Amino acid sequence: MKRETFGSRLGFILVSAGCAIGLGNVWKFPYICGEYGGAAFILIYLLFLVILGIPVLVCEFSVGRSSRKSVAMCFEELEPRGTVWHRLKYIGIAGCYLLMMFYTTVAGWMLYYCFRSLRGDFVGASAEAVEAAFSGMLADAPLMTFWTVLVCILGFVVCIFGLNGGVEKVSKFMMAALLLIMVVLAVHSVTLEGAGEGVKFYLIPDFQRILENGIGTAVFAALSQSFFTLSLGVGAMLIFGSYLDRSRSLTGEAISITALDTFVALTAGFIVIPACFAFGIEPGSGPSLVFVTLPNIFAQIPGGAVWSALFFLFLAFAALTTVIAVFENIIAFYMDGLGWSRKKGVVVNAVLMIILSMPCVLGYNLLSGIQPLGAGTTIMDLEDFIVSNNLLPLGSLGYVLFCTSKNGWGWNSFMDEVNAGEGLKFPKGLKAYVSYGIPLIIAVIYLKGYYDYFSAKGPVMLWGWMAAAVIFLVFIFYCALKGGKKAAKR
Repeated sequence: MKRETFGSRLGFILVSAGCAIGLGNVWKFPYICGEYGGAAFILIYLLFLVILGIPVLVCEFSVGRSSRKSVAMCFEELEPRGTVWHRLKYIGIAGCYLLMMFYTTVAGWMLYYCFRSLRGDFVGASAEAVEAAFSGMLADAPLMTFWTVLVCILGFVVCIFGLNGGVEKVSKFMMAALLLIMVVLAVHSVTLEGAGEGVKFYLIPDFQRILENGIGTAVFAALSQSFFTLSLGVGAMLIFGSYLDRSRSLTGEAISITALDTFVALTAGFIVIPACFAFGIEPGSGPSLVFVTLPNIFAQIPGGAVWSALFFLFLAFAALTTVIAVFENIIAFYMDGLGWSRKKGVVVNAVLMIILSMPCVLGYNLLSGIQPLGAGTTIMDLEDFIVSNNLLPLGSLGYVLFCTSKNGWGWNSFMDEVNAGEGLKFPKGLKAYVSYGIPLIIAVIYLKGYYDYFSAKGPVMLWGWMAAAVIFLVFIFYCALKGGKKAAKR
């Protein structure tokens, strides 16, 4: 089967950026930024984005372009004989499915809130009514199911038209609309009366705020956000490298995608934080910021129904671009690994994804008694924990080791691929840092994430899960070392 390719460089950048740009940029980033001192947090975040995010993204793109396969077959294509790198593919396959098992639900929330905003449901509503609306949505299993199924259908309908006619064309439109809506919302937000203090908070570093929250905690929050914002580690970005020709070197492309992803995150802050200051609301109020706090703000603004609809349309586009990109990755598993047609892959996975999304949907109502990570947690929390705290960092560690290890694809092969074509070249002098520094950083992030998550849940749960984390790390290094010097190149 002939490998599809992007119709243009712009298509590759926008589709890849659409995969990276998601709810982590526009939902999580503003409230984390608000919690850790605005501009002070942003400076640390940008530093880690450069020294960690971009190199890992380059590794993932390189493996995809060289193998011309999805994560389901890329390691088999490039690994030396006698090694077991191919076992890492299960991280990518599981990661994409698990991510969509809860991401489709949250994307459904965005579509539902966009619909309600267009209908004017929040105009003049009291704070209590806005909060009750979110709680009522979560408790309504049929309603949640409808919007989740709609997201699945929309995503797979786009994918059935192929890379150029579906994924690339629709992603270009949604990304253009997303960026336009963001700029309009940001301009409106910063011109609200009283928004100046929010702009000042966002642009002038307040390192005292970081000291109050703890330097270590703030640094790790920035580091983790820079790592997860690019959707690294599960092959979600790799697949687009496999559709790319060798006319351009990959470092410049990775920087362009990271810059666009960062622009969206920073602009989301300009939408949310000045509006919070204008209405005397704490910008670090957590996940409820989007579904409770901001609708309360829109209810007080002239023309609030329009601004609310635009805001949730923007969030819906951000979510849907990621959904479409990951669905494309899932379909590619079957086209590459089993030789299925695109149509068969779409139909089977559309049904499968709807079924797999149901535990998350029902976890807020019919299955709310299941609290897998302790009191107050949901099935979505477990799915998110598996992906965010495990599969993303472990998968990224695997790609870096594969690209730099003598027992893997190897540094020379990686450099030949990443620097093929015109454009910015990846510095050869970074070999030691990429080979040893980045794996160390990822391992520290991974273990620190576990410690932060379970430290308040008691010593038994903490050390039990920490032991599990060490076992998972050992698996990655086992895959990297198995075969040793006896392994012969294919």
